[in-house]
Amino acid sequence: MRPRKYGDAGQAFPIYITVVAGLLFLAFAYLAVGQAAATRNGAQTAADAAALAAAQDRRDQLAGKWLENVLNPGLWDDIFDGEVQGLDPSCPRADQLADDNDAHVVDGGCVANWYPELGYTVDVKTNDPVGDSIVPGTETTYATATAKAVIKPRCTFPPPDKDNGNDEDLPQLNCRNKNWDLDPEDLSNLPGPEDLFDVHLAD
Repeated sequence: MRPRKYGDAGQAFPIYITVVAGLLFLAFAYLAVGQAAATRNGAQTAADAAALAAAQDRRDQLAGKWLENVLNPGLWDDIFDGEVQGLDPSCPRADQLADDNDAHVVDGGCVANWYPELGYTVDVKTNDPVGDSIVPGTETTYATATAKAVIKPRCTFPPPDKDNGNDEDLPQLNCRNKNWDLDPEDLSNLPGPEDLFDVHLAD
């Protein structure tokens, strides 16, 4: 009888174990990368939402000031440039939206921008770390992200005849190719905040 050949099988088994261990390591590594990417994406979503919320809050307040001074076109330029006193802080809205997305605005991480564009820059940090993985330190690693939202006036108008005075005929507003003929005797049809200002994330 021929003796059974166990040598080849015995040599192949360690190779098999090594290959399986390598594949498992790669699988866990990809999982760790996925965890980190998901956490990073969550941080960016929170930052985007927070910056937009702050900018939209400021836009709404500027639109409110324009409505208060619609009969005083001498002040319109300052309002559209964002140069208005007495507005409430808009960063609390950034805090709220960051919290809604499982993150928080870092200390000093909400900044109003005035030049070259009106808007807000917000820095956030996730509330939860990446989590346990084969990569050391991920259980205490948090994701951070930054976003900037800008506020741009959408309307143009001819200069008023009187500086800071009440005109009998209000200037015509042209807001993205839509004309608004404002009647001082009938102010029932006025543009809204989204007509007066555009808010979007900066690249």
